[in-house]
Amino acid sequence: MSKIEAKIERAAWRDELKALGDAEGFYEDLGAEHTALFVRRGGTLIVTFENLDHVFEGDENRMPWGYNFVEGQNWSMLGLMAHGWTWYRDEAVFDFFDRLRDDRFFTGFEKVVFYGASMGAYAAANFSAASPGATVIMISPQATLDRQIASWETRYHKAWARNYNSRYGYGPQNVQAAEKAHLFYDPRMPLDAMHAALFQSENIVKYPCRYMGHRIASLWILMKLLKPVVRACVDGDMSPLKFAQMMRVRRHTQRYQREMLTRLEEMGRPRLVAQYCRAVLATRGGPKFRKALRAAETKLRR
Repeated sequence: MSKIEAKIERAAWRDELKALGDAEGFYEDLGAEHTALFVRRGGTLIVTFENLDHVFEGDENRMPWGYNFVEGQNWSMLGLMAHGWTWYRDEAVFDFFDRLRDDRFFTGFEKVVFYGASMGAYAAANFSAASPGATVIMISPQATLDRQIASWETRYHKAWARNYNSRYGYGPQNVQAAEKAHLFYDPRMPLDAMHAALFQSENIVKYPCRYMGHRIASLWILMKLLKPVVRACVDGDMSPLKFAQMMRVRRHTQRYQREMLTRLEEMGRPRLVAQYCRAVLATRGGPKFRKALRAAETKLRR
């Protein structure tokens, strides 16, 4: 597909989103970098944040995250989409949420839930302040990319120059207005753990997701657990005990097994590596684990 054809296809796709919004809610272009799509269904509103390019390049229906899932639950949805790695640092987005707050848009719902992962989790924490009393679901969030606060953050260079000190800028402060915030992160990922440590308010419940890496949500999709986790948070049933029970299936997920092997190898524990590889190979094949087992046994013989 040529660049011109891709541009035409993208324009047609955005026209489809606009038609859906016009018919069942609203669709707005928020400046040059962001888009909002609202679809009204039931009394629960899910506010999601993601990269617009990921939506366009995603599954066949090219809808914001979880659209079919949200619609199947008869929940309403407000999907915010960013065209690029913007961290939603745009006055047009700030004005949009100010307007929704001032127009009492959120008070028209029985429950409001803000959801996001990574950049989207940063946005969910911040913009939840426009709807005090909301529930927030944050997966691997950043607290801020302000270089004065998070100078240790070495990722996301393209977004460093943006302003994180204006409205809706500091996640740990803005999320304090929520009724409850669920924060999922891997404490073995140093940068993610440092961001998580900045979230200190009493309304936050933290769920360590060891050996799941930064892309926790994509792993949960493989485990068929992303939707159950979100549903439990929305229903108010999520707790550390329930989460631990749900995560038991991770031991049989190949990506989790690979993440676990990588961490054990980084720890320099050949005996543990050998034991883990044998346990995995007892249930399935795996060239990576056979190779790691041979290497670990060689080290143990020295």
